[in-house]
Amino acid sequence: MIEKVIKLENISLVDFLGVENANLKQVADAFPKSKIISRGNEIRIQGSGTDVLQVNDTINYLLQYYNKYGKIEAETIQDYLKVNDSKEDFTLKNEILIYGTKGVAIRAKSANQRLLVKSVLENDLNFAIGPAGTGKTYVSVALAVKALKNKQVKKIIITRPAVEAGESLGFLPGDLKEKIDPYLRPIYDALDDMIPSEKLKYYLENRVIEIAPLAYMRGRTLNQAFILLDEAQNTTIMQMKMFLTRMGPDSKMIVTGDNSQIDLPKGQASGLIEALSVLEDVVGIGIIKLSSKDVIRHRLVKSIINAYNKKDTNFSNKI
Repeated sequence: MIEKVIKLENISLVDFLGVENANLKQVADAFPKSKIISRGNEIRIQGSGTDVLQVNDTINYLLQYYNKYGKIEAETIQDYLKVNDSKEDFTLKNEILIYGTKGVAIRAKSANQRLLVKSVLENDLNFAIGPAGTGKTYVSVALAVKALKNKQVKKIIITRPAVEAGESLGFLPGDLKEKIDPYLRPIYDALDDMIPSEKLKYYLENRVIEIAPLAYMRGRTLNQAFILLDEAQNTTIMQMKMFLTRMGPDSKMIVTGDNSQIDLPKGQASGLIEALSVLEDVVGIGIIKLSSKDVIRHRLVKSIINAYNKKDTNFSNKI
């Protein structure tokens, strides 16, 4: 048996250890083969070498969390223990992407959203595929805003194909951009959450942030930009190829889409489905698939998605 001593300095013992050492007891319950003792500002860990190392790592991670956020709660420990079991990066799990306009911390809220964040750090081109409500677009916009604020890019370009989703664009007034702007409302809403209104207005007027139909991307080379293609399931094969080849030096690109909501004319192949097949084995491209488990809207949304998926599966089996 070996012993490891951790000294707690410049922290509130109640906030870190919990009332009546409740937080420490929770850690002890997760490592029953070890003995964890709190005396004053010291924590003593006794057990085998492997067990002591695991407890030590846990306490040190929690100290890092405390130093960043000022308090440890039961949920914090539960999250770490789950992450530790799944080998997921605990720091990534708690990373704040940006602070919103109301001071709210915006972070990835599910395992696959965090995989998307990690993939964007590692790859310049990423695909985020999943049903409505999984946060793929919102997290992508947050990553773009973060890159702009950190001066990693000079501009943000957000686009989507001008495909009607059961409604007609023809009767709407204005040019193509003006016709499609209502369909880009989720993008504007996300930006409103993340950038103060006056600064957002400045960015839009000076094309630091550009929101435009996919047709406007043809012939361009997009340098030092964070580029987001939304609703990519409604691109044709040629449109997708055109878009992907717009990427210039020092740029990041995220393509989001939902293969279950294709609004292309009957018989028209989806550029997103084709791209996922063609690019599957290309090094440097990340493909993250989100599911109903990642839904962060009303609790019923997850049930609705699962119900439709079940119906589609049953229908396919009958065919």
